[in-house]
This record gives sequence, structure tokens and C-alpha cells, in this order.
Amino acid sequence: MQLHAVLGNSQRLDGGAMFGNAPRAMWEKWIAPDAANRIPLACRCLLVRDRGRTILFETGIGAFFAPTMRERYGVVEGWHVLLDHLKRLGVQPADVDVIVLSHLHFDHAGGALTAWAEGEPPQLAFPRAQWVVGARAWDRAVAPHARDRASFIPELPALLEATGRLEKVAGARSDALGDGYRFHHSDGHTPGLLLAELDAPGGPIVFAADLIPGRPWVHVPITMGYDRYPEQLIEEKQALLTDLAARGGRLFFTHDPTIAIGTVARDERGRFHTVDERALLDE
Repeated sequence: MQLHAVLGNSQRLDGGAMFGNAPRAMWEKWIAPDAANRIPLACRCLLVRDRGRTILFETGIGAFFAPTMRERYGVVEGWHVLLDHLKRLGVQPADVDVIVLSHLHFDHAGGALTAWAEGEPPQLAFPRAQWVVGARAWDRAVAPHARDRASFIPELPALLEATGRLEKVAGARSDALGDGYRFHHSDGHTPGLLLAELDAPGGPIVFAADLIPGRPWVHVPITMGYDRYPEQLIEEKQALLTDLAARGGRLFFTHDPTIAIGTVARDERGRFHTVDERALLDE
């Protein structure tokens, strides 16, 4: 098994929204905001080469937005950064066998689409991939609530379903992934969020998605303004961190601007944090 952290398009979003009810005096020490109160965020994906297969966990935000919408949502680059970075690793879009989407919010699934071109309809960027999505996350995407309707890409579910290669996961395992992978499920951020766990050589790795988007959110009380049920999310986070700390597990961060992965630990006061933090993952 070979693992690589792969960056997609980056974002700048309002720091207050990203840190929920935490005051700016606290969160600006963790990630410094710009003059518009926005903080830099990665959209980092995990590439796994395993037993002859190429597996991609998430696709980031991509470049599907028209220029005006790209500016509204703070997308920095105008081209499909993920495809460029995959190419540097020798991976073409047609080489990807399986893509796992933790949920279908556009900053996690937008990279599944080709870059925006005026007058052109959206198309899938990965022509051969099997797609793995949580069953309840899928239901939320096709019938969103008014509160999060703008977080979804209306055209994406039909494009995924039309491939005939879509698996909607309700349990802990995926037929497309097979042995060595299992899922934790979370509802605090959005219904049916999939947190993939890999049996990696250095110990288990959990793709933390939006349950724990980066290092600052490892601190249990910290949530985002985007979370559906913050109190439930805190309980889910506590349970996952307790489990991983006991097993020497690691978290893969999709949104942390500098750190890709860290090992879960507890300090003398019992608070969770990460150690052995790494900006890159090539193992």
C-alpha cells in the first residue's frame, strides 16, 4: 500500500463560520485571518495505491464553479489543481479505479467534475471510477434541507448514477473497497458522513472529513458554523478520538492549511491533540 496526500484547489472562508461559537481572540491564534476575516483552507485528498488499484478519497472543491461563484466561495485557483497534482504522481484521470466521497458538499465532491467552461455542461472528470458514497449522505444530496441546499451540486447525483458504478454504503464495509477498509458514520456535520478507516502500514488512518477538518478542530468543543448538530458532532468526535488514541490511530486532515496527518494523543489534562504531524504523506 502506497499513500500520498494530494492537494486540490484551495479556499479562503470566513474564520467565524469555520470556528462556530469560538471567539476570534482564540481561533486567530490557530489560523491567522486576512483583512476580510477569511482563513486559508486546503482541500486535501488521499491517494492510495493498493493491490494494483488506484483509490482516491475525496476530490476537493475542484474548478467547476463559474468565475463569479468561484470568487463568492473563496476558491483561489481557476484551474483543476487536483488533476495537475495527480499527474505529477503519474496518475491520469482514467487511472483512478475507486473514488470515496465522505459526503456530497461541493468542497469535497466538486473535484469530481471537469473545470468550468462557458456554455459547457458539467461532466465527470474520472471516466472509469467506481463511486462510493454514504447512503444517507446521498439521500441528503438529492433532497437537501433549506439550510444546506447551496452546499450541493444539483447536477452531480444524476451524473454519478448514470455511470452504473455507484455504491451507496449503509454499513461499515464497501464492496468496491473490500478488505482493509471500513467506515465510521457521523451525523453531526451532515447526515451520513462517511469517515473511511484504512489499515495502513504505520497504524490505522481515518479520513476525518468535516468531523475534524484540521488540527484546531481536534479540540473537542470546537465546531463549525456549518455543522448541522454541533452537540452531536462533539459526542461523535469524542468517541472517535478516544478510540483512535487507544489504538495509536492517525487522522488525515482535508482542510488543514499546513498539516496532512497526525497521530491522536492526550495531554496531562486529558485533552486530545495530535503528535508526529506531517505536511506530506508519502509512505
